[in-house]
Amino acid sequence: MLKRLPLIIAILICCVGCDQSTKSFAKAHLSETQAISFLGDSVRLQIAKNYGAFLSLGDSASAVVRSTLFTIGVAVMLVGMLVYSLRTRTKNPIVVPALAIIIGGGVSNLIDRLAYGGYVVDFLNLGVGSIRTGIFNVADMFIMCGVVGLTCSDLLLKMATRSAAN
Repeated sequence: MLKRLPLIIAILICCVGCDQSTKSFAKAHLSETQAISFLGDSVRLQIAKNYGAFLSLGDSASAVVRSTLFTIGVAVMLVGMLVYSLRTRTKNPIVVPALAIIIGGGVSNLIDRLAYGGYVVDFLNLGVGSIRTGIFNVADMFIMCGVVGLTCSDLLLKMATRSAAN
């Protein structure tokens, strides 16, 4: 349990530091009303206040519901994931770092919610032509990378177990 604590702390510091520094830069240099485009408009940078979850899911809910779900609920879930990552006996070497990356992204977005009265700073938008993502941030990318890591680690472990059995 204590052996993996330094790894988890290092990942959390890196994730939160990277996300918060990019948000700070975005807040200082970007506008809410005008996007800056790069690579033939494939990448747009523009500040957005996200009162919902990933890609504004749930932003139309009441302030009480949003506060309960996206602040208190997320904090409880992050603590649970942290406890699990410290206590799990998994032999899969990807699981704990993937969980730590998810926790790091979640903590950074939670910091925004607490610091800015319930919203998260988003500023990235990707797309080609009319096909575009919603506006997101670096913490969202960490969360998605962690989810993909967890998904792939489980799949790879199952494939390795099957081939060893044959």
